Amino acid sequence: MVIEVRPASTFEDVRAVLGPKSPTANVCWCLSYRIPSKLNKELRGPTRGEYVAELCGKQPPPGVLAYDGDDPVGWAAVAPRSATSFARNRKIPHVDDLPVWSLWCIRVRPGHRKQGISHALITGAIAFARANDAPALEAYPLDNGTARVDLTMAYPGLRKNFERAGFTHTADTTSVLAGHPRILMRLDLR
Repeated sequence: MVIEVRPASTFEDVRAVLGPKSPTANVCWCLSYRIPSKLNKELRGPTRGEYVAELCGKQPPPGVLAYDGDDPVGWAAVAPRSATSFARNRKIPHVDDLPVWSLWCIRVRPGHRKQGISHALITGAIAFARANDAPALEAYPLDNGTARVDLTMAYPGLRKNFERAGFTHTADTTSVLAGHPRILMRLDLR
């Protein structure tokens, strides 16, 4: 299997990875950290997908998609930190004034897991951020050690996967998800 990672500019492909089975469902669509809390609560049902469709038409698009042939099999959310709620997040520190980008969500479709797709997504997100002149890329993965993580809560990624991609532990956070601490990891892209 050859996985190709491309910018998420085709909404139907994003929908295949992130969209709900029912168009009226209020799933995340990976908007929780991207938009202000008030707007996130206001967008209900199909309007969430419509908002993401608009994002897919902008430059830069809202992240990257992994493809197995023409089949979209994974997603990674990546954007300037200043354009996310991480810009104001009190639990995840700012370590300097560098205009970093954030990588905060990795999703692999069921049936495609345990095939290296999350690694390809991290590598693709690095290339995407670099192509958009990001000086550094941050991630906020779970520091779970050898503990098992529920797949529904593994979306920020795992520390070991980011270390494998060259990220280094930069700061501790006060954020905890599913009982695991999150850490701030960074990769310099300059």
